[in-house]
Amino acid sequence: MATRGGRRQGAPRSGGARPASRPAQRETGLIAVLAKAVRDVELAVQRGRVGPSVRTTFQVVALLVREERGRVKTEAISEAARADKMKRIDAVATVLARTAARDGTLLSLLAEDAPLLDGARTLMHEMYQKAGLETPEEPVEKAAPQATAKVDRQVVPQSVISRRLANPFMEPDYEAVPAMRRPATRMLSTWELLGPLLRSFEEASGGAISCMELPPPGPLKVGDGLELMPHQSQVVEAAAEGHRTFLLADEPGLGKTAQALLAAKAADAFPLLAVVPNVVKTNWAREAGIWTPHHPATVIHGDGDEIDAFSDIVIVNYEVLDRHVGWLGKLGFRAMVVDEAHFIKNKSSQRSRHVLELSEQLRKRTMRPLLMALTGTPLINDVEDFLAIWEFLGWIDGKEPTSELMAELEDIGLTPVDSEFYPQAREAVIDMGIVRRRKIDVAKDIPARRIADIPVELDGALGRSIKEAERTLARRLVKRYESALAARDAGVQVTGVDHALVRQVCTWERRDADEADTGDNVFTMMRTIGQAKAVLAADYAAQLARNVGKVVFFAKHIDVMDAAEATFAQRGLGYSSIRGDQTPKARTAAIDSFTNDPATQIIVCSLQAAGVGINLQVSSNVVLAELSWTDAEQTQAIDRVHRIGQDQPVTAWRIIAAQTIDARIAELISDKAGLAARALDGSDEAVAKSVDIQLEALITLLTDALVSKE
Repeated sequence: MATRGGRRQGAPRSGGARPASRPAQRETGLIAVLAKAVRDVELAVQRGRVGPSVRTTFQVVALLVREERGRVKTEAISEAARADKMKRIDAVATVLARTAARDGTLLSLLAEDAPLLDGARTLMHEMYQKAGLETPEEPVEKAAPQATAKVDRQVVPQSVISRRLANPFMEPDYEAVPAMRRPATRMLSTWELLGPLLRSFEEASGGAISCMELPPPGPLKVGDGLELMPHQSQVVEAAAEGHRTFLLADEPGLGKTAQALLAAKAADAFPLLAVVPNVVKTNWAREAGIWTPHHPATVIHGDGDEIDAFSDIVIVNYEVLDRHVGWLGKLGFRAMVVDEAHFIKNKSSQRSRHVLELSEQLRKRTMRPLLMALTGTPLINDVEDFLAIWEFLGWIDGKEPTSELMAELEDIGLTPVDSEFYPQAREAVIDMGIVRRRKIDVAKDIPARRIADIPVELDGALGRSIKEAERTLARRLVKRYESALAARDAGVQVTGVDHALVRQVCTWERRDADEADTGDNVFTMMRTIGQAKAVLAADYAAQLARNVGKVVFFAKHIDVMDAAEATFAQRGLGYSSIRGDQTPKARTAAIDSFTNDPATQIIVCSLQAAGVGINLQVSSNVVLAELSWTDAEQTQAIDRVHRIGQDQPVTAWRIIAAQTIDARIAELISDKAGLAARALDGSDEAVAKSVDIQLEALITLLTDALVSKE
């Protein structure tokens, strides 16, 4: 970090400085700014709100404390003044250490070689200005070239070779595609902007939903017996008018697949590449046959020996993308759709790297390609989940905005120091192509839904063993906590439960349990609870099927699905099944049987295999036999039923094992809801922090055990 020159620090207060967590109002200079910032961080951690902006503030305070300490040591001032400043700096450092002890995820940010978080440099500028100091000039860092994803085995299907031979002039004229040049910046050339852009979605919604201005609906009839809803037609019209990048984040069930296919048709953007989860490949081909029947579609399976490379629509799943990424990048696609785009949120994953590589190839080889990211749940854990999607769409390059978005931000005429920058920056990103509509707003004919918890008692030997395993785990946590407490330095006084130590102990337990793969960690306990609930949940689903009609039954584990299916067979109920190891043909047959055969009363679904991309609205009742680990996964499952075409109120019945950790986890999952509501829908709900549900469950278990001992 560049050193600061020519700056003056405010005179030290006489009589000593106050602690950093309670700075005096009359204190001036950088140390006072850091003291206030670290107090805000400490309060946020105490409240459990450790979002991206809090982490960035923590890192920046740590960096500036380190720098200020070195500067004060060499400053030409009296020893008394130096001692006073060092005392105040040490007070800030003490709060930093105390805060890191409360939330162990912050410890890595104290390392000298820790990479700067998004928004760190912007926040440094803000702190310098608040302190009345000269902002240091720092060189603008160039983005490091993105590493090409490692590919173990590449294939080139025979039909692709044939297409190349039949089209010898297929290679593009690269000169026709202008290089992406960053505009001549006026105000923002030295600012780190990704952090402020993310903060704008956390804090600056102002009650407004995140949706670009769309044109009025065009024709709703698109074929024999086919009719779009007005909200679908608006996206198609936007593509027809020339818009080319969309984060289509409509709530699940609002027909995003049809919008994407018809947008490609309106933009004349064929051939189209669709990258989708394996479980919806067949459904994508079916939807293409319905909405764009004059544009043939082909699906890549395995090495792609049977694909038709001359098709207008090529559908590939994430799992086999690695072996096809080479030839797909050169085939001359004019459009690319990524379905369930939250799958690429982890930019270090292979699937994300391949998708980003392909989108970069498209932008290099095609003038203004159509790029669409489809997901009803773009934010799973953190607002940072946006970044990979924005990079796929070409709005950012991994480090900073690309030319079009940068030009829009420059036109604002403000910098991130100005509070007015954030709502306008949010609008600039939305105008790049974020489209978010809610069922309640655009599909009022879809009935409401509700989630109802059904507590069940786990009786018998298995139920007793689960409760004893939970008590054993709690006792081990208490023993570990007491050992850690006793090992502390003498003189440390603790009143009540030390919540920072509770979190640290549970972090150790979570890590050790993963490494040892013991049978009494949260994962295995939840699986055992699922097994114990299986027959009870199946019985409840059977009662629903007999009384109200068809039922969708969701579970996480195969053995729970097996137990449920055995129960349905014993009850004489017809059922079909969707599992991860099925062929596309078998999955389609299972869906068709449930949809069309009155004798098939229940469909047993894997949360992972059937949680996205399928339509089961013939039913209005969902039984969740096991809990998912995220609210988003639960919502995706329910929305297989709560979608366009549904004409009945939808109820999701969560089967909860009473008086066990199952009930605690149900509460934690519910607490995580609200992230998309705040960032996308303009809700006033607090943004849920990224939570390790297993860790939080352990914390709850240990805290309850310690409180009961007092």
